[in-house]
Amino acid sequence: MTVTKRIIIICFFINIFCLLNAQNYILVERSDLRRYDNGKYIGLLSREVRSFIVPSKSQDGLLYNGYFYVNQNTKRNNVSVNDGINDAVLSSFFIDNENGFKMLVDNGYPSFRGFPAFVEKEIKPGDTWECTSERSVDPLEKGVNTKMPVLVKYTYSRDMIYNGTEVYVLNASWATRYGGFSEIIDEEGDPSLVSAQGKNEAVIYVDKKSLKALLISDHVEETFSYADGKKITLKGTISIFTENPMTVNKESIIEKIPEDENQFEFEKTDMGLKFILSDIRFAPDSSELLEGEEERLDKIAELLKSAPDSMFLVEGHTASTGNPKGEMKLSLERAHAIVRELSKRGIASSRFICKGWGGTKPADDNETIEGRARNRRVEITILE
Repeated sequence: MTVTKRIIIICFFINIFCLLNAQNYILVERSDLRRYDNGKYIGLLSREVRSFIVPSKSQDGLLYNGYFYVNQNTKRNNVSVNDGINDAVLSSFFIDNENGFKMLVDNGYPSFRGFPAFVEKEIKPGDTWECTSERSVDPLEKGVNTKMPVLVKYTYSRDMIYNGTEVYVLNASWATRYGGFSEIIDEEGDPSLVSAQGKNEAVIYVDKKSLKALLISDHVEETFSYADGKKITLKGTISIFTENPMTVNKESIIEKIPEDENQFEFEKTDMGLKFILSDIRFAPDSSELLEGEEERLDKIAELLKSAPDSMFLVEGHTASTGNPKGEMKLSLERAHAIVRELSKRGIASSRFICKGWGGTKPADDNETIEGRARNRRVEITILE
């Protein structure tokens, strides 16, 4: 079956991160990689990066804002280490109708950019094409991301049924080449990363109707060399796929809120139904909750249980007192404290994403006592 020119043009612009109907969605990247340090087996790195993305349309393309968060385990001899509560990593990117993919806020995610990509021509099974994409890597997990271009060769393999859906099956392969003889260097990347080399072989399933990449399964073998002589080799599989968030019946949840409720506010947002808990009482300059918040948290927990399959975004805010760095740290710690309290009330901590904003998003005037009380707040959103 021939893929039409119209489909190819659209696919080029939406790539893995974009949906034609511009709905909220979840992008998931799961890695199961065997790690070797200087040839010695260290363990199995199991990592899941999930994102909640909110798109908005513009005349020139689509703007995407969202949160990425990482669950990670390294296992060896049945020993597992977990990162605990999820902290959000901001990401913002733009899909331009002329220039393609452009990062606006880059904290390393998404790690694959402009992938998969397509050419502006009709293709049939057996046809091949090449496009340049970009990857962001941080093998040492230093928080310093290095970007490297990759030239990907695609082959339209065949058509098939995947989980009851008609899909186009594509094969993609590329070589990892960074530093060394390649002379490819990211001046803003990790200066200690001297070179990288390896190979990737991926299979991509594209939904024929929505043109969404349902699954990318990438088989990886790469070695990263550092200035101190250390070499890290990763071998295994990276799987990338999209999920539609669970539909939340906001009205039924709102109906459960008593009309005389004054312990919190709520509002409908693009991300979902948000509960606003103003003037949360913590010990001064601390994330220790004071007595008297139990009833309010009990009520919020019961409302969240009305969305049993959803994820929740918990955002901490402080009043602005002239210490931005301290305020940012404190707001995140307070978001974590709320998650711990809600977990005690029967909601798994793994369902929460935490973000601290410090005093950067005031809800009221910091010059008044009442305004500062409104600014000391925690917002909880049922993501959908």
